[in-house]
Amino acid sequence: MAEETKAPTAGSSGGESRPERSGGDRPERSGPRGPRPGGGPGGPREGGRKFFRRKKVCKFCVEKIEAVNYKDVRLLAQFVAESGKITPRRLTGVCTPHQRRLSRAIKQARNIALLPFAGRAQ
Repeated sequence: MAEETKAPTAGSSGGESRPERSGGDRPERSGPRGPRPGGGPGGPREGGRKFFRRKKVCKFCVEKIEAVNYKDVRLLAQFVAESGKITPRRLTGVCTPHQRRLSRAIKQARNIALLPFAGRAQ
């Protein structure tokens, strides 16, 4: 039984066979197609990074603001985009508990017409 050979299927070509893939005979490459000659999507990088991105810190934790007040429109407006959407944490750097309080305060301010529900119509 072990010596039986399989008949070629309809999708395979007659006498041609592909070599078996093994991980040992291939040279090391970074990524599926190898390293990019230009260095990356923006071209070659000479001299290191172009800019330094600082770690975002929570504004409320730094300034020790415990309660986010819905009446503080100036503060809340910093966390609302021009379109009227609440800006996400990954953009503002606000920590999770403060983001929850912030979104609740923005919604309260919207309901009593201190903040608009939507931005300007275009």
